[in-house]
Amino acid sequence: MAKDMEKLYQERLKRYVTAMRNEKPDMIPIRPFVAEFTAKYAGYTCQEVTHDYEKAFTAARKCAADFDWDAVVSNMVYVWTGLTEAIGLKYYGVPGIGIPPTTGFQYIEPPEEKAFMKPDEYDQLIEDPTGFLFNVWLPRVSPDVSAMGEPTSFRNNLSFLKGGMAMLTYFNAFGKQNELLRTESGTVSAISGILKAPFDIIADKLRGYLGLVTDVYERPDKVLAACEALMPHLTHIAIGGADPDKNVPIGHWMHRGCVPFFSKDHFNKFYWPTLKPIIEEIWAHGHQVLFYAEGSWDAHLASFAELPDRSIVYHVDQGDIFKVHKALGEKFCISGGIPNWLLATGTPAEVRDYCKKVIDGVAGDGGYIMDASAIVQDDAKVENIKAMTEFTREYGAY
Repeated sequence: MAKDMEKLYQERLKRYVTAMRNEKPDMIPIRPFVAEFTAKYAGYTCQEVTHDYEKAFTAARKCAADFDWDAVVSNMVYVWTGLTEAIGLKYYGVPGIGIPPTTGFQYIEPPEEKAFMKPDEYDQLIEDPTGFLFNVWLPRVSPDVSAMGEPTSFRNNLSFLKGGMAMLTYFNAFGKQNELLRTESGTVSAISGILKAPFDIIADKLRGYLGLVTDVYERPDKVLAACEALMPHLTHIAIGGADPDKNVPIGHWMHRGCVPFFSKDHFNKFYWPTLKPIIEEIWAHGHQVLFYAEGSWDAHLASFAELPDRSIVYHVDQGDIFKVHKALGEKFCISGGIPNWLLATGTPAEVRDYCKKVIDGVAGDGGYIMDASAIVQDDAKVENIKAMTEFTREYGAY
């Protein structure tokens, strides 16, 4: 049995990697990014899989085995309460803590006047990004951490101990989880490592969206300098967590740098010049990056086409997958494009029809991976996920 699972794993890994290299495998690989859907399928609540990562791991493995997927993320419900509550992070809404237990975790952005970085603090960030995050940002996002110059406390000291222990416990558990996916169901772990664009870091965790909108007009030079200061740190983190075998890609979560959140001119001035060199450096080390293009990035496809061939896998959320394929299909593998609203509200027949349209339109020469448009929540119908999976297995053989 173990030998059979290893053979299945190697077949799936070859299929997945071949598609990501924009070549034609034996069949279209299936790699759903499923989060709270796994909880519903396995009989857990959103609260349970957020508070107990072992339940989240079990749910991911059950889905991988039952649906016969080629690759999954080890745990797409990535916020574990044991870690976020150990240091009291303010910016997460956790099921059962601040939001209903039946709701998936949320990111809570503070109002502009309470942003975790003030508009006059860019120089501190530029001079020493890690020092700013540790000395200024961390006390603002965690009520247990004392600000610099303030008296320390038992809770302050304990927060670092608890946080460190929780981080080691959680992150070290992924190695066993990946091994169980491999040995129990022959499933590949879909990504390794993480990347965010410098501009998105400022928008998501420092100035907030509204604060950054103000800044690109009132202090554009500071914004650009801050993005440039973050580049080496983000590159190091991405490569440090990458797959040592250089098979699976680094996950890159794309948030607020696109039209209509910012203009195309802003993208060209801030977002792209400080992200493109990171991708090129990562590719020079032999690692692909999964561009998880949340929302629609269709306005920027010409910029993405500047990247080296095969250096990225482009995931389509709300963009036009046929337009994406026309612009990027000769250079990069494409994934996704099956609307989440359809998986939540449609019928299995409608899901199969849509999958056929996407496969016919973009997958004929290989270089396509079946997935929903965005991370699958617990509103998706089980029968629709089955329809997407089974149809792709039947129709997606080359």
